[in-house]
Amino acid sequence: QVQLVESGGGLVQAGGSLRLSCAASGRSFSSYAMGWFRQAPGKEREFVAAVRSSANTYYADSVKDRFTISRDNAKNTVYLQMNSLKPEDTAVYYCAAGSAIIVKLGSTYGYWGQGTQVTVSS
Repeated sequence: QVQLVESGGGLVQAGGSLRLSCAASGRSFSSYAMGWFRQAPGKEREFVAAVRSSANTYYADSVKDRFTISRDNAKNTVYLQMNSLKPEDTAVYYCAAGSAIIVKLGSTYGYWGQGTQVTVSS
């Protein structure tokens, strides 16, 4: 099995930055696509960003030009650099790993982390 642990969440003012990390164990990290999803209060879980083993990246329109996903295969870790944060970015952020045939569809990922809270104040 793959275990995923997110970290780096917290409270930040609008316009600020945070970097989330997701550490993976149990499988060959480099063989998986990695994604970030988020769920805000009263809303459904939504796709944020993903990176394939090929290093191709994908972003939700709402975070393009503000967030950057990257992976360090030597450290079995994926990152989400979040800049110019907005109050609407407030959510629990989840890391996911899997085949991700459709990278924006959460059901195509087989493994999920516990989530980390990101709160952006106005």
